[in-house]
Amino acid sequence: MRIGILSYHFPPEPAFIPGSLAEELAARGHEVRVLTGFPDYPGGHVYPGWRQRWHHETHSERLTVRRVPRYPGRAASTGTRMASYLSFAGSATLAARRYFRDVDALYVFQLPATTFATAGVLRLLGRVPAVLHVQDVWASDGVDETGEGRWAVRMGSAMTRIYRAAARIAVAAPSMRDLVVAAGADPTRVRLVLNWTDERIFHPVTPGAAARQLVRRDGRCVVMHAGTIGARQGLETAVRAAAALDRTMDLVLVGSGADERRVRGLAAELGADNVRFVERRSPVDMPELYAAADYQLVMLRDLPELRGTVPGKLQAALSCAAPVVASAGGDTAELVERARAGLSCPPEDWAALADRFWLAATIPPPTRAEMGRRGRAAYLREMSLPAGVDRIERLLHEAAGRVAEPAGNSRGNLA
Repeated sequence: MRIGILSYHFPPEPAFIPGSLAEELAARGHEVRVLTGFPDYPGGHVYPGWRQRWHHETHSERLTVRRVPRYPGRAASTGTRMASYLSFAGSATLAARRYFRDVDALYVFQLPATTFATAGVLRLLGRVPAVLHVQDVWASDGVDETGEGRWAVRMGSAMTRIYRAAARIAVAAPSMRDLVVAAGADPTRVRLVLNWTDERIFHPVTPGAAARQLVRRDGRCVVMHAGTIGARQGLETAVRAAAALDRTMDLVLVGSGADERRVRGLAAELGADNVRFVERRSPVDMPELYAAADYQLVMLRDLPELRGTVPGKLQAALSCAAPVVASAGGDTAELVERARAGLSCPPEDWAALADRFWLAATIPPPTRAEMGRRGRAAYLREMSLPAGVDRIERLLHEAAGRVAEPAGNSRGNLA
């Protein structure tokens, strides 16, 4: 097939899902054309050595990447975000008429940032069937958190149009299906395709001495949270839970974010000496740190829009065969429990999480290792790159009318 890919981010940005999908589809013999912007994430500045211009294409065997200009900038305000989203929409729509004119199907890595570009490209290429891979249906996540609702309304309207226009929709979590259907999608066109992780980085390893020294302080159980310390995670809950078990376990927080100062302040206020902070590390360092810890912590706050979210750190942990403690509801907790890959408790309940921490510390190491093995088996079966690309490839064939629509449960099987 001739396959187009529309993505707001693409490597060398940390966008391994559209990047690895493009490489794998090309390796399977398809002609792949990617339309994206110039790399500027997460700093908000175009990467050194890159210069925005209109005609920029790179070619490898069966894979072409076309980059178009967009307004760069960090997501510091609604106006900045909208300028970036709309500038990309304009550039992508102008380029798409010729670049995608003869593709058999279009894959869209659908984030809020891509919404206006998707609407414009689908309207322009009305005859080209599209497969949306929806990552987030919470429009306000990409537009407005301070009361200016007009952009949220416009984003919601655009999402409804593209859901109705898409030939197939892949959702990244089971409960997300209900959200996109409520937003206007035809339920018969929606399939579950769980995200995969960067398997070149995240796989089982043996920790070195440096990783052990960084993560472990003594023989106590170590629970690690790796990633953003932000509003969605609610890590104050984890700090309160760990503070209640200061002689039983250590909580190690690796990363940074908007809420880091508040979380550090709470740990100091509670005198939680067993809560330690480690500055952000490169992704290539993380598998060794995972292996040096006993459990990986996955936190999500108790918000309706997060119950249909499976955070990427869960796939990374499972791929590394790391057992998990999940303080979350909805799909994340269900996945951990059904895979028997760790422990879970309701979100934003520090007493329940403290109980899980205590239980985690009492479980013997061989049983922890077996949890990790079960989690990796579930990852390979349901979330791996080959499994995900198989599903996306089939949806592209279905969209182009080349295979019959499959029967069965479109929500899929988590484990």
